Amino acid sequence: MGMFDYLRSSYDLGPQFTETELNTKDIEEGYGGTMTHYYLDKSGLLWYPDYTGTSTFEEIPKDDERYSDKHLFLNFEWISTGQRGKYKVHPITKYISVYRSGWTGEWTARPTLRLHLIQGKLQDYENITGTR
Repeated sequence: MGMFDYLRSSYDLGPQFTETELNTKDIEEGYGGTMTHYYLDKSGLLWYPDYTGTSTFEEIPKDDERYSDKHLFLNFEWISTGQRGKYKVHPITKYISVYRSGWTGEWTARPTLRLHLIQGKLQDYENITGTR
């Protein structure tokens, strides 16, 4: 099945898709999903987590006991800056399909919506369950 992204919607997409965990593989081009948690707010804006500035990637000093001459690429570590991530509007323009998380029935009957976003704002959606 591969990886996917999570989406939670406060926008009224109907009882099967509102305030429940959804999955998609369509948001990030070429990846099919990176396990990122997205949020569609009541006004239809798509939000994503931005961790810019929350950590730095630093080299371990040569006098540190963790340093290794054999594996240079292992001599780096992530150091927290103490800053927290923020959610930002994701300005994508595309169609994405979202489906209910944890579906156990036949995949062709899995409840699925197709969302149309322009600059991160939901324009329209349609139920495409069973059309694949």
